[in-house]
Amino acid sequence: MDDPKPVENSEPINSDEGFAEEEEEECGFCLFMKGGECRETFVAWEKCIEEAEKNKEDIVEKCFKVTAALKECMEAHSDYYAPILKAEKAAEAEAVRELEREKAEGDVSSSEGSEKKEDS
Repeated sequence: MDDPKPVENSEPINSDEGFAEEEEEECGFCLFMKGGECRETFVAWEKCIEEAEKNKEDIVEKCFKVTAALKECMEAHSDYYAPILKAEKAAEAEAVRELEREKAEGDVSSSEGSEKKEDS
């Protein structure tokens, strides 16, 4: 089986559906996101992120609504977006575990510090 090749041309993927021409090679994630029912929502999210980065704005604050709309759309079309939703859920779980681990380490070091003060 051949390895998938990145899209390298600047032609629209399907001009009948009005896909805009791309100046650069597009990432596989972006192609996947645009291949489903949430294409327009994803493009709006992408533009918001790019604009926030360009203007050095807080991405979370600026793009909160469009991010929520994208997640809602992806959940409504979970048959297609399931791999991304699963990966996101796994990443969230890992972040929670990491925060809990850091908190536990902080609790241990702060309790050790209080024991040393009592010994003095």
